[in-house]
Amino acid sequence: VRQRWRLDGRALQKLPVHMGLVVTEEETSYADMASLVVWCMAVGISYVSVYDHNGIFKRNNSRLMDEILKQQQELLGLDCSKYNVEFANQDKADEVLNCQSTLKVLSPEDGKAGIVKAAQNFCQLVAQQQRRYTDLDVNVLDNLLSSTNGFPDPDLVLKFGPVDSTLGFLPWHIRLTEIISLPSHLNISYEDFFSALHHYAACEQRWGK
Repeated sequence: VRQRWRLDGRALQKLPVHMGLVVTEEETSYADMASLVVWCMAVGISYVSVYDHNGIFKRNNSRLMDEILKQQQELLGLDCSKYNVEFANQDKADEVLNCQSTLKVLSPEDGKAGIVKAAQNFCQLVAQQQRRYTDLDVNVLDNLLSSTNGFPDPDLVLKFGPVDSTLGFLPWHIRLTEIISLPSHLNISYEDFFSALHHYAACEQRWGK
């Protein structure tokens, strides 16, 4: 099975570097979210963000991490190297077994906090006369946010649930992101997950043209 996942990842024409897993449903499943994270690791996605609009996964991150570790050992075995699990707005990083992927567990506050911090950094540069207030544009804000976020912008977001919105998930970072909607993360199958990746690989991104 492990070989199949690796081959699946290599077979895709393109693979997202950073995938966001966004739950808009009221009911959350740690086991199903852990499966999604482990599948991301298995096919070779480097960065994964987990988000729900109520911040349940972030508040209970130890429970989610335990489930990820359990499923990782069951599905991938113990041949993976250690990796960082980062929680936004915390300086301390916990270590868990992983396949060279990095995971962030986010809540609505994190996207807003990143924009506020970037704005504060820009104001500080203006105060130090390193920038003029007229310098602020899309590229400058991009650079400021990248320096505070530490993650590339998501290439792909899988949104789970009936709500036609990402409900505050990294509002600035996803303006160029491909968003694929799935009915639910509950009882999701690997086939559904891989089908979404296949759809993403076949998409031609026109960047607003």
